[in-house]
Amino acid sequence: MRSFNKIMLLVALAASPFVSQAQKGSKVQFTKVTVKAPFAMPAIKVPDLSRCPKFEVTGLGTAERDKTRNSKAIADAITRANAAGGGVVVIPPGEWPTVKVHFKSNVELHLSKGATLLFSDDPQDYLPAVHTTWEGMECYNYSPLIYAYKCDNVAITGEGQLKAKMDVWKVWFARPRPHMLSLKRLYQMAEKYVPVEQRQMVNDTAHLRPQFIQFNRCNNVLIEGVSIQNSPFWTIHPYLCTNVVIRKLKVYAHGHNNDGVDPEMSQNVLIENCEFDQGDDAVAIKSGRNPEGWRLKTPSKNIVIRNCLVKNGHQLIAIGSELSGGIENVLAENCTVQDGAKLGHLLFIKTNERMGGYVKNINMVNISSGKIDLGVLGIETDVLYQWRDLVPTTIKKLTPISDVHLRNITAKEAQFMSRIQGQKELPVKNVTLNNVSVGKITDKKTISENVTGLSVSQ
Repeated sequence: MRSFNKIMLLVALAASPFVSQAQKGSKVQFTKVTVKAPFAMPAIKVPDLSRCPKFEVTGLGTAERDKTRNSKAIADAITRANAAGGGVVVIPPGEWPTVKVHFKSNVELHLSKGATLLFSDDPQDYLPAVHTTWEGMECYNYSPLIYAYKCDNVAITGEGQLKAKMDVWKVWFARPRPHMLSLKRLYQMAEKYVPVEQRQMVNDTAHLRPQFIQFNRCNNVLIEGVSIQNSPFWTIHPYLCTNVVIRKLKVYAHGHNNDGVDPEMSQNVLIENCEFDQGDDAVAIKSGRNPEGWRLKTPSKNIVIRNCLVKNGHQLIAIGSELSGGIENVLAENCTVQDGAKLGHLLFIKTNERMGGYVKNINMVNISSGKIDLGVLGIETDVLYQWRDLVPTTIKKLTPISDVHLRNITAKEAQFMSRIQGQKELPVKNVTLNNVSVGKITDKKTISENVTGLSVSQ
């Protein structure tokens, strides 16, 4: 058994019947998900690899020293599945240490029930640097733990678990001066439109933590069924993607910046039947920071979040603060915030005088919550966090915010129902709260600055 545990992860070889099927030209199938929304929501194309060959992986060793060999064997399986025209890489039951996993097109990573991929927390395991992002700015940084770049038809499925070791990453949660200076340098490079290839952010002091899962510039993405525990940074980050379905996930991540899902400059996105227990926002919709959003000119749009449970988080839905490419056509419906959860808002829209972009047609329907620390709806237009003192405003671009609609919302207790702090030069427009009920309000029902067209009705 000991010698068995030392065997690297094996992939089916040419004699395997799976590969012989692949040689016949197996192809990915597709289904389409139709979503009813108060805007024109295109049907979402979802990859179905159930008829593609399976590449079983066996012989994984549980010793930590096997992480690199395990990762290489998974990479070999992904390569074979891709070469077959489509395939499912199957991880068997057990806890398998690994380093980064990089996708190729037409590949499904399937975690069997009882399987755990345990990702290393050694930053060196996520080199060489890849084309990725940090808080809305593109750069070359440590690879996300699971990474797909310019891939089509990719999926993560199963009843298993993805888990990140955190001993190093949790030390990196701190933001000492060297880290802040690196952020400043990246911001200034983005502002000057320095080519992304020159924005190399891996050094001894930047400590820009990688996302757990990033699908970058991908089409037709499915993540279904798995549990995710811990994350160095944002947990799931669809970036510049089209057709994304995220369903039936259980996400637990209580570190710094541990949002659950961050769709950024992505379109046609469905997030449903998920459970979020977060150290930050459950779902945070973004579209690039300042010049990055202006350069890429890709709004986040057509995004539906439904039938989700939030156990903890900063907000149920956050819009921004990185929104320079624009955000429109969002629906959150039939979601529940567990009683006793630590939560700031149900819907929080945040921007500042540097972002530009726009926010419009944001809808929240049929939401129930226990006590909220702040309020049902918050809109703030002067949210700068560390950037207020780190770099000055050099280009002022305000964010038009309009058409925000909440209906059939209940909360047991909050400081306020809504607090809208618009800008005098560009007021927030057309906000409706219809049948929004808070059992106990500890401050004021509505707080409004620079708003036109606010309607509150029962």
